[in-house]
Order: sequence, then structure tokens, then C-alpha cells
Amino acid sequence: MAGAHFADLKLIGCRMLDTNRKGAQAPLLDGAHLHRYTGGDVALEVELYGLLRGQIVSTLDALERAGDDGVLWQRLVHTLKGAARGVGAMALGEVCAAQEARINDPQALEAIRVVANETLGAIRTELDRRAA
Repeated sequence: MAGAHFADLKLIGCRMLDTNRKGAQAPLLDGAHLHRYTGGDVALEVELYGLLRGQIVSTLDALERAGDDGVLWQRLVHTLKGAARGVGAMALGEVCAAQEARINDPQALEAIRVVANETLGAIRTELDRRAA
């Protein structure tokens, strides 16, 4: 979609997050943030969404296997938090920030998994929209 206009960019989905900021609302994907980050390079935006998609999948798999390795858990969640925020996947970044210190907590992993899967769906929708 080489002819994308900044006005076409929008927040894709918002998620109510029960983190330290009660009632915080963060977008699954903030297209305007990504547009500013890439300088409007649509091909780069598509590439970054693809890279984040792969990172989400691999990080969820690694978190499943992290067990009680707190250093690994924190490194994985911290890295996913930064990657998500960098491309505008703000809800995922927020949930990672809230769960980063909750090592070996099945509820923390489930919270990340839920928002990660919603983010994957939003990425798929956005890439389909751009391909149309």
C-alpha cells in the first residue's frame, strides 16, 4: 500500500489493562506511532510487523520453557516489551511491563499470552488490510 496517507493510520483495537494504572487503555497497534518511527516507509512498517510477529511466537515458546529461571524470564519479557513498544504494540508492551517481575507465575504467562495473541490477530488484520 505505497499510497498510504498518515490520515489513514489509526489505533487498532484498544485493551483495558489491569496493571499499576487502573483502567489504563492501550492500543493493540498504534499505526501513527509506527508511521512516525519509520518516517512513513510502508515497506519497513510491514517488515517490522512481520519481525514482531516472529518475536512474539518465539518468545511465548521460550517463556513456556523458562521454568523457574528468573533471569531468562525477565530478559525475555523485557526484550518483548521493548520490541512491542518500538513498533506501537502498546498493549503488549504494557502487559509485559506489568508482568516482568512475576517470575514462574502461571497467571503472568497467561496475561502475556492473551495480549500477545490479540496482538498477533491485530497484526494479521493490518497486514491483510495493507495487502488489499
